[in-house]
Amino acid sequence: MGQAAEILEPRIYVACLGAYNCGVLHGAWIEVEDDLEAVLAAVAAMLAASPEPDAEEYAIHDYEGFGAVEIGEYTPMAKVVEIAAFLRERGELGALVLGHVNGDLGEAEGLIEDGYRGRFSSLADYLQELTEESTQIPEVLRLYIDYEAMARDAEISGDAFTIAAEGGEVHVFSGR
Repeated sequence: MGQAAEILEPRIYVACLGAYNCGVLHGAWIEVEDDLEAVLAAVAAMLAASPEPDAEEYAIHDYEGFGAVEIGEYTPMAKVVEIAAFLRERGELGALVLGHVNGDLGEAEGLIEDGYRGRFSSLADYLQELTEESTQIPEVLRLYIDYEAMARDAEISGDAFTIAAEGGEVHVFSGR
């Protein structure tokens, strides 16, 4: 049902805006660890090495290791560090869920902790497994249960939703 979380290694490319505005590309790739002060020190070091004197403005021009989560040019570094910590802890599933809830870390954490039901071929397969584990179904009735219809009804009612996974599978969550 579950799978090991893939470890993400978030990093950002931070560029000096003073140099950029003068037509010079100056920046650095920075590993985003859990220490905000270390990230800010790396940004300060990049700015200190800028060809532009007194450089102090920067922007995030690229990023990787954040999965489906988008990092904007001016996302506050505290938020970037918080997202990176969440992703290192939660892996690719965390990135998918965080992308699904538009970067809301609290909502993503709640969905994973309280609503995650596992990875399945489809929502119908999950409902079939749930039904067969929790209900005694007489053999004569087994062929009459329409798990696809149950899945459609669960999605429409908001009782369940899915997020696409690799290989055509889905991560199943109880409704929110």
